[in-house]
Amino acid sequence: MAGSPTIAGLFAQRVVIGVGDMSVSNNTAITLSTYALGSCVGVVAYDPVARVGGLLHLMLPESSLAPEKAAAQPAMFADTGLPLLFRALLGLRAERSRLRLFVAGGANVLGSGTDNFKIGERNIRATASYLNQNGYGVSRSDVGGTINRTVHLDIATGAIKLKTPGMNGEYSLAA
Repeated sequence: MAGSPTIAGLFAQRVVIGVGDMSVSNNTAITLSTYALGSCVGVVAYDPVARVGGLLHLMLPESSLAPEKAAAQPAMFADTGLPLLFRALLGLRAERSRLRLFVAGGANVLGSGTDNFKIGERNIRATASYLNQNGYGVSRSDVGGTINRTVHLDIATGAIKLKTPGMNGEYSLAA
């Protein structure tokens, strides 16, 4: 019957990743989502063979800015959150060589010239530096600028939905 829910649709779940948090999954009924990435950076990783994905919503570039906070919430920082994300993915049988990455965020949402700390830029640099130093390639990115971004990863398909105030895009990390 048209409009009737499917079995998969009945059991589909959205896991919301907040600021300074991360989640990984191999459950194909899960969509990982993070909202309103401003100066924060969202890193999405997906293994299309194992159908394992993860999403990290990092807030700051270096754990040395707040060591006690980093010990309690390592996903908050690029230098502690990224290794945590990749270890968790490998723990679910993702293979490093198959991982495809999408990076979003790092905006200056206050507008040009008003962010003296340049947190968005520093988050982008710290993320890119870690990924480059560790041999991870980025399949696609949408970083910088002055707008916030919302990202969704469908674990079943590797589809990424990117939403901004002026655009909705869809990309695949499975292809």
